[in-house]
Amino acid sequence: MAGNSDTRYCKRFSYAVLKFTLFFYACIWWLIGGFILAIGIYAEVERQRYKTLEGMFLAPALILILLGIVMFIVSLVGVLASLRDNLKLLKVFMYTLTVCLILELLGGVLALVFRNQTVELLNKNVRRGIVNYYDDLDFKNIMDFVQKKFQCCGGREFQDWEVNMYHNCSAPGPLACGVPYTCCITNKPNEVVNTFCGYKVLEKSRLDLVDTIHIRGCTDAFFIWLMDNYKTMAGLLLGILLPQFFGVIISWLYITRVEDAISEYGHYMDGLLDQRDRGMRKKGRLDKWFMCMPEID
Repeated sequence: MAGNSDTRYCKRFSYAVLKFTLFFYACIWWLIGGFILAIGIYAEVERQRYKTLEGMFLAPALILILLGIVMFIVSLVGVLASLRDNLKLLKVFMYTLTVCLILELLGGVLALVFRNQTVELLNKNVRRGIVNYYDDLDFKNIMDFVQKKFQCCGGREFQDWEVNMYHNCSAPGPLACGVPYTCCITNKPNEVVNTFCGYKVLEKSRLDLVDTIHIRGCTDAFFIWLMDNYKTMAGLLLGILLPQFFGVIISWLYITRVEDAISEYGHYMDGLLDQRDRGMRKKGRLDKWFMCMPEID
């Protein structure tokens, strides 16, 4: 009788395998969350030190801190829940992962359905960042990288640089009516670019600039790159969503195994199942922890 009841649910999914799988899964994401949080805090300290950002727009440090905090807390709940077999914490962990997964899928669907509004919002935020281009080192680095990587200039078009006080045509100085050198076309990979190659280009038409600067806006260039590299993006998307889906499934399976064990062994204690009420023989510590092990004489 003891042998049959002891292995009832273990024949389907081993309690020990599920426990350690969930524990290591949560531990890995806990460590990743802590690492991201540490990087975000370091970047934020540097940002405050040099006062590189006056606004919240596209602040990588703040994004990393927020992401790190969420990952760290949620994963810590999963670690504690798997260690103590606490059903409440297990369900909090599972439901949180489920909500995050649904929100990510919903956000992606809405971004595709309302593509025009998404592009317009992106262009608006890029123009807002261009206004503070030289005062916001974080945005400057991102914008320079994007313009060189995707061979583009500005958000919707290169004329977006008119909103910057230094590049506006009414501004004094050599940057007036120009664009940053990262918009310029280079013929060689390691060519040293003239930092004033974008001088007075805002006064010219698009056709006159095809050999001088990249006239295509970065928003269009980015979406074209996404379409050209859809396989890479699909793999990246699966790499983000599948681990979360796996966490939801393994959490659900472990919750069912703990509930099976509770219904079989009786009174539930935090982390252990009390077997004394059944008059069972005393078992070793490992036997109590894993519960799928046979009784010890």
